[in-house]
Parts: sequence; structure tokens; C-alpha cells
Amino acid sequence: MTPQEIEAESFAIIDREAGPHRFGADEWSIVRRMIHTTADFDYLTDVRMHPRAVASGVAALRAGCAVFTDTRMALAGIRRRDLDWLGGRASCLIAEDEIARKALAAGTTRAEAAVDAVVDRLDGAIYVVGNAPTALLRLMVLIQQGRAAPALVVGLPVGFVNAAESKAELPAAGVPYITNVGRKGGSNVAAAVVNALIGLALAGSREHAEAGSWSARGAEG
Repeated sequence: MTPQEIEAESFAIIDREAGPHRFGADEWSIVRRMIHTTADFDYLTDVRMHPRAVASGVAALRAGCAVFTDTRMALAGIRRRDLDWLGGRASCLIAEDEIARKALAAGTTRAEAAVDAVVDRLDGAIYVVGNAPTALLRLMVLIQQGRAAPALVVGLPVGFVNAAESKAELPAAGVPYITNVGRKGGSNVAAAVVNALIGLALAGSREHAEAGSWSARGAEG
């Protein structure tokens, strides 16, 4: 089977096994890719989305927004060729020496320091958290202080310490979000959400289809 055939069959299986659900077509394209990435149908019941999450994320991507991630794994998983086509750029500062120095000096985590380092670039951006609850918590503080207004927060930290708790607080931040309840999540799932949004942002673009991009081909990934 070709990659396209494998993905199509995978999505058909997910649609069949999921049955009726509460998501609209665009929302389902995101949740379905989360399930596709993890083979975990718990996302059917655990995903939480702000009512404007998809529209805000797609509009930001079409406007060429910046995308920041809390891990290099999430960054590696994002389809940057398609993001580049939209005029956007994805980056992750977590491994930079300056971030490590600032975190050490402030007594914080590198994930928190990385959020602070881009605070002046967060308005209209998408911030993607797939690992570090401290990044999500710091981001919410900046939002509530009126210092940042991202177009969308993808909040999917995974783990046992503050992962579920940080996600539970995200709806109160007052910005569009995509998250889930509980301990599950991860950089791979967070990247899958961004890729699904990129696909929606590119949908219907004749020029992009003619360029033979991933989203137009529907390749596995």
C-alpha cells in the first residue's frame, strides 16, 4: 500500500470505530489525527476545544503566524514545508544556551524561560505545549497579566506532575485553546494538532495543490 492508501484506510477505521461523536467536521479532522497518531480513542471524550479554537488557529496560520513549541520533538513533528508555504515559521528555544542561563539565574525551568523569551512575539502566534506543564502555566500567567495574546494555545503536556492540573486551568485563560483532560498528551500529539490545522489552512488552495505538498497529497504523517 502507498502512504496515501495507508492513511486513508487508517482514517476509515477510526471513523468506523469512533461512531457518532460531538465534533464538527473541522474539529473532527483534528481529533481524528490525534487518534491516528496515538491509536488512543480516549481522545474522543477527553479533548476540549475553545469554540473559536479552529477558526482562530486557521486564520493565524493563513496570516503567516509564528509557531512556538516547548520541545524540539514537537518542532520536528510539524510539517514545516507546509507552514513555510503559508508564510509562517516554527521555532523552539528550549535548547539555547541563553535560555539555560536565564532559567538558572531565575531559578525556573528552561520551559518557563523559553516562554518569557518570546513574550513580545506571542500576540497572534500559536504556542504549542506537548511536554512541560511549567511552560503552559507560565504562558497562562502572561496571558492573564495582559502581556501576551496568542491566537491559539495547544496545551497537551503529558505526565504526572501538574500536567492534568495545568490543562484544567487553561479554559480560564481567556484565549482560544485545544487541550485534553488528564495525564495523556505529548509532543507527538501536539504536533499532530498543528499539522491538522495546517491542513485546514491550506484546504482549497489550488496553488498549494499544484505544488504537490503533503497536505494536498494526503501522505502518511
